[in-house]
Amino acid sequence: MKRGGVMIISKAGIGSVLLGLAVSSPALATNGYFSHGWGTKSKAMAGVAAALSQDTLAAATNPAGMSSIGTSMDLGLALSSPSDRGYMANNDFGRDPNTGMPTGPFVTPGKYTSNLDWFLIPSFGYNRVLDDKMTIGVSIFGNGGMNTKYTERPVWENFALPPNTTVDMNGNPIGNDPTCSAPNNANPCGVFTAQVPTGVELQQLFVEVPFTYKLNDRHAFGIAPVFAAQSFEAKGLQPFMQMSVDPGNVTNNGTDWSYGFGLHLGWVGDLSDKFTLGASYRTKMWMSEFDDYSGLFAEGGEFDIPAMLALGLSYKINPGLVVAFDYQRIFYGDIDSLANSNNTNISGCIGPGPKASTCLGGDNGLGFGWESMDVYKLGLLWDYNPKWSFRGGVSYASDFAPGGEGLFNVLAPATIKWHYTLGASYRVSESNEFNLSFAYMPEEELNGQNDSVTGVQTGSVFMEQKEIEISWTHRF
Repeated sequence: MKRGGVMIISKAGIGSVLLGLAVSSPALATNGYFSHGWGTKSKAMAGVAAALSQDTLAAATNPAGMSSIGTSMDLGLALSSPSDRGYMANNDFGRDPNTGMPTGPFVTPGKYTSNLDWFLIPSFGYNRVLDDKMTIGVSIFGNGGMNTKYTERPVWENFALPPNTTVDMNGNPIGNDPTCSAPNNANPCGVFTAQVPTGVELQQLFVEVPFTYKLNDRHAFGIAPVFAAQSFEAKGLQPFMQMSVDPGNVTNNGTDWSYGFGLHLGWVGDLSDKFTLGASYRTKMWMSEFDDYSGLFAEGGEFDIPAMLALGLSYKINPGLVVAFDYQRIFYGDIDSLANSNNTNISGCIGPGPKASTCLGGDNGLGFGWESMDVYKLGLLWDYNPKWSFRGGVSYASDFAPGGEGLFNVLAPATIKWHYTLGASYRVSESNEFNLSFAYMPEEELNGQNDSVTGVQTGSVFMEQKEIEISWTHRF
């Protein structure tokens, strides 16, 4: 309804949007597990938005950008496919020269691809101009993430001995215990035997509430509390239960939820009529622990969301042509559950007795070996005529992890480096506009070997991705 000539969205309407987003926002890996951009127009330009705000999802990159959006609303829907993605295990695992038997854990040789191929990802944004200096709004969006599902065979089938195998003091098989109760039974009743499907699913929902203040006609600051909810589920990781400080909370515990908050700060400044700079910093999101997976993630289930820095510039070549560049840093290296190495000797984690802090779920427990990521984005906007605008862009991301960390990243093959994007907008009227973006992320591989766990065996993880998004913009 309208009050004083300004459209007000009902609480029921916003609640419906929030509910729809909360139950259908799968998280997909692009720049690590962050999206390459937020908002259809930004996505069409490879994610640039730090100094070029185009819609009410701009707050996801720089909350100060909402100062120039006006009173408007955006509703978007993306269709994304992270395929092909999976792993290749080479037939070069260690063998005993006398018996030909494997000398330790290995991944069955072959090329395996994940299911879970298509996802719908909605987004919503609203901004209201309060007066000539202030605005307030809301941006609701999904992040990136980790989603895999291997059904052909258990990924970790060679990481545990056959059910009820008994072992000697050195861990060598010596017999069988059908009672499942012998103290030297290394796999009682097959509890550590890997199952299918194998994989993980992470979903994340963010709600930002940006408030902006214009110092003058050229400079504006923005601040936004950020609220997040995330869900996680792991399946098929049974062999890792024997390596955990909390074996009952490693795998197949259903979907667990985590909630938290952070703060997003930003600035945008017009240095001239043609040249604009922007900068923003979103703090780490302090999240509650995944209690049902406290034996999988380091520090007893902690899975905070990393901080993000964005710096940008845009230059208006002429009234209808704008070029923009963003630099983004995502601080994955500050999150232990992500950054801790999995190329670590875990032989001491197997068997009874106290577990070291490097075991799964410990304070220094195994992680994915991810490093902080640098992303460089370049985009072009062409206002062809009063009805049509066209966009394009390209971005490049640094490696997400060294080759020796590929083993756990079978679950999260976030190998994408390049993004190539295109898009367009069509203005039906002064109030309504429809937008389209398309992104292609060519296949990239991470090659290497995990000396500490699978020894000499080499392999790779890989991913290719495509995404198309449509949105509707309404200006009040």
